[in-house]
Amino acid sequence: MGMTHPWLAQRMTRFDASGIRKVFELGAKLKDPVNLSIGQPDFDVPEELKQSAVEAIRQGKNGYSLTQGVTAFQERLQAEIAKKYNHPDREVFVTSGTSGGLMLAVLTLVNPGDEVIVFDPYFVMYDALVHVAGGVPVYVDTYPDFQIDVNRVEAALTARTKMIIVNSPANPTGAVLSAQSLCELAELAERRNVALLSDEIYCDFCYDEPFVSPAKYNPQTIVVAGFSKSHGMPGWRLGFAHGPREIIQQMLKLQQYSFVCAPHPLQWAGLRAVDYDMQPVYQAYKRKRDLVVECLRGYYEMVMPSGAFYAFPRVPWGTATEFVTQAIERFGLLIIPGGVFSRQDTHFRISYAAPDETIQRGMGILREMARR
Repeated sequence: MGMTHPWLAQRMTRFDASGIRKVFELGAKLKDPVNLSIGQPDFDVPEELKQSAVEAIRQGKNGYSLTQGVTAFQERLQAEIAKKYNHPDREVFVTSGTSGGLMLAVLTLVNPGDEVIVFDPYFVMYDALVHVAGGVPVYVDTYPDFQIDVNRVEAALTARTKMIIVNSPANPTGAVLSAQSLCELAELAERRNVALLSDEIYCDFCYDEPFVSPAKYNPQTIVVAGFSKSHGMPGWRLGFAHGPREIIQQMLKLQQYSFVCAPHPLQWAGLRAVDYDMQPVYQAYKRKRDLVVECLRGYYEMVMPSGAFYAFPRVPWGTATEFVTQAIERFGLLIIPGGVFSRQDTHFRISYAAPDETIQRGMGILREMARR
């Protein structure tokens, strides 16, 4: 960690700067990298939605919005959620990105010393946020198929377990959890009185079966989601969170004293985004998924990714860190070693949120590396 400044809070020593940043730093030295490392869409915000944002800015909608979001937007989201879930108690508000929603949920619910179940491999923010709250991440292994074994979860529960964080479709694996295991997990959380936090940022990228939320089976589930991935607007910081009214009200209170509100003019574009058809993009991404699977078949051991825009193959030799370092330094291919997302360094993450030509080049390099 190097020298620590005497003013720094203890919590800052509990987690590391993102390993993804290290890959970007290595990659920055490259002339023409084949970049399959970025977890953001390669499509831009649709023109009509950009127009809505520009209009809102021009019309002077540049002050604060209500903490819970622009009324029309929040009500539109509430109507959408009421249609999906028959939970009279379920409330929604607009967050500053899905990450903002995650942070609010964790800080609102987790006390110092509380345990939080995190499925390994995991999105890097989960255990970091648990540490920020003073909680203790408890890792439940999902190798080799990245599905959840509920018996394993039950065995990991203790009197100190406060929360389970679940993410389907998942980053970094692209796994979509079966409806049955989501149902069992939701029922377990309810039975054992543990908060269930569902990160649904990739819910629109579900290629092989319809998306299922654990909130369908457990009305106490807290859901965070947003528009960053679905509409190509990660820089706009538009997310939302919904769950039991009492918890949402407390998350709102914390938002008031932290993020204040999501970017006001962009929420007007968010209102249009709810009803904007992005299906052609999801179809294109399904085709990119198929391209990756086809190209790597017979070369890599890989669980079929059914959602999001990631694949998580096993390295054919060495550790993931060694393999990825060689991919970057010898071939100019940017991918991310599994050790960034996991306590084991055996796999690597490919993001196929990239032009087809970049994917093709990347797959060619990976095939060559597998032959070593």
